[in-house]
Amino acid sequence: MNNYVISSSPHLRDDSSTKRIMQDVCIALLPAAIMGVLYFGYRSAIIIALSILAAVVSEWFYCKVSHTKVTIGDFSAVVTGLLLAMNLPSTVPFWMPVIGSAIAILLCKEIFGGLGQNFVNPALAGRAILSLSWATLMNTFATPGLFNFAGVDTIASPTPIGAGLGGNYTLIDLAVGNVPGTIGETCKIALLIGAAYLFVRQIITWHIPVAFIGTFAVCYLIATKFNVNETLYQLLSGGLILGAFFMATDYSTSPTTGKGKLLFGFGCGLLLFIFRFCKSAKAEWCSFAILLMNVASPLIERITYNKSFGEVKKA
Repeated sequence: MNNYVISSSPHLRDDSSTKRIMQDVCIALLPAAIMGVLYFGYRSAIIIALSILAAVVSEWFYCKVSHTKVTIGDFSAVVTGLLLAMNLPSTVPFWMPVIGSAIAILLCKEIFGGLGQNFVNPALAGRAILSLSWATLMNTFATPGLFNFAGVDTIASPTPIGAGLGGNYTLIDLAVGNVPGTIGETCKIALLIGAAYLFVRQIITWHIPVAFIGTFAVCYLIATKFNVNETLYQLLSGGLILGAFFMATDYSTSPTTGKGKLLFGFGCGLLLFIFRFCKSAKAEWCSFAILLMNVASPLIERITYNKSFGEVKKA
């Protein structure tokens, strides 16, 4: 007699495990995290460590209190803590990553049933709550200083998004990360190296990132009357690259079908364009665009699911 296992999403069709997938995501994020420490100093390393530790402890605490199996061994809490830290400025007080990770794990993940049951990305939800609660602290960014391990004291304003094409930042500065921003979003080269690793390991597919970035780029080209430099500037500013490859592709909060992923990415790109171009230039708009599409993901999944062979449409 065969034994059938019923489990929550993500449902995998190969020998991959949740632990292996999460470990690969951590490895892919390492280049950007290292560059964040090199640019913004030792505070970045402390914030990353505190965020990960708080996420793991919060998940362990919840499992103990609820008398459920302790799941910290699957590394999903580590990924949540690391992603949250990557979305924080290096200037935030040390209590903020602790609170943010606790919110992300307890209120945005475990309370809905744990990994696979959460309907929004926990790290992004944690960042959004921190941004709405302590807007000034979350929008104060340090001026980068490569290999300045002692930390950077100078406060920069505005960020590349706020400065626009006429600011002091070149496209090369944006690509290598020599600009103010959050710990993990500035060095686009490091993020793309990590994204390439995820593709090689077959952790993510091209659908969401290409639809996300492509939609945003096309909308900006049309809105700026095909100003290529301005479009490239916007593509390399803020958290678009980090969000498109590492957060919008989250298994639990994005569709599973190819058509659904394309539609999901299209929605993320369109919303980010609307927020940036029509509303205001803020770094956290990428997070809100993805969160809104997370909420729409079940509907997208429903209308794009693969029909069974021979299925008859109901009247």
